[in-house]
Amino acid sequence: MALLRKINRVLVVLLVLMVCLLLHSTLLRASTRPKVSDHWKNLDNAAQVPAARLTEADDVIPVIICASEERMGATMAAINSVYSNTDVSVFFYIVTLRDAVKLTRQYIEKTKLKDVKYKILEFNPMVLQRKVKPDSSRPDLLHPLNFVRFYLPLLDINHKRVIYLDDDVIVQGDIRDLFNIKLKPGHAAAFATDCDLPSTHEMVRSIGMQTTYMGFLDYRKQGVKDLGINPNDCSFNPGVFVADISEWKKQKITKQLEKWMEENFSHNIYSSAMAGGVATPPMLIVFHDKYTTLDPLWHVRHLGWSPDAHYSDSFLQEAHLLHWNGPFKPWNYPAVHLDLWEKWFIPDPSGKFSLVRPERNS
Repeated sequence: MALLRKINRVLVVLLVLMVCLLLHSTLLRASTRPKVSDHWKNLDNAAQVPAARLTEADDVIPVIICASEERMGATMAAINSVYSNTDVSVFFYIVTLRDAVKLTRQYIEKTKLKDVKYKILEFNPMVLQRKVKPDSSRPDLLHPLNFVRFYLPLLDINHKRVIYLDDDVIVQGDIRDLFNIKLKPGHAAAFATDCDLPSTHEMVRSIGMQTTYMGFLDYRKQGVKDLGINPNDCSFNPGVFVADISEWKKQKITKQLEKWMEENFSHNIYSSAMAGGVATPPMLIVFHDKYTTLDPLWHVRHLGWSPDAHYSDSFLQEAHLLHWNGPFKPWNYPAVHLDLWEKWFIPDPSGKFSLVRPERNS
């Protein structure tokens, strides 16, 4: 009987140990599960910025731009064009992935951009799980950084208003003019519509660009029909916009965008083949009839849609911002209006990013 009691005590101890181990494992998983706030890592110390957080009182214009390793030279050209064309203080929030943090910092510190004020933020692509399907004919449009614009309130910033820029733009005007646009009451953002500038209409027709919701949403799907959006309504390009962060949070814009990402993941309500990407359709749905219109000269686009379609020189000189959206990027070849982009390009000190240009006969 004494032996049996000893065996029972041993079994009880083993059982208690197993329960403790199980509880510890459960708590560990819970503590390491990604949270919304974990998707952004602030790299202040690496970026050599002041320890104190910037606020509206610091009187800077905050610009958010992404920097992927394979397109780093594009980001730096865009930053250079913004910085060189204004005398106001601009602060750049450069969002990148972990593998490009060192390259981003080196590109700035070892070039003429060393005096630029900036902060590097690291984006965790885990936030996109079960929201994006790998079905694009252009894989670059599925890059995680293409969706950073959905998550602006999660950035470690302290501004009521920000400017978001794609990396394939060049700014020719004074960025303060874009920043100072008056947003209408209740509007969380300002975009340029695809029907706004007569000078671009010929270009759009010549390359078969879509300028209405019909080109971005699958109107055969009941979920799209239920939106009640006229398929002939003008679309807009979300590669350049001004955002009111307070209003964005108030309207829960990020949650709405995620809802439509998940809806497409489950029911394929838009396709990359139709839209030329999967980041635009959710923005079109959420902001339909609820955005302020930008001056069209602050977003002259479609420069990257054809290597043969050109704008007039006089029109391009008037433009405040040029956008090479489309597959024909100005750092590659063929592409159009290369001189307007290349004047802002800064060679990569690491040598990883280089321009693609045709060989010239000697």
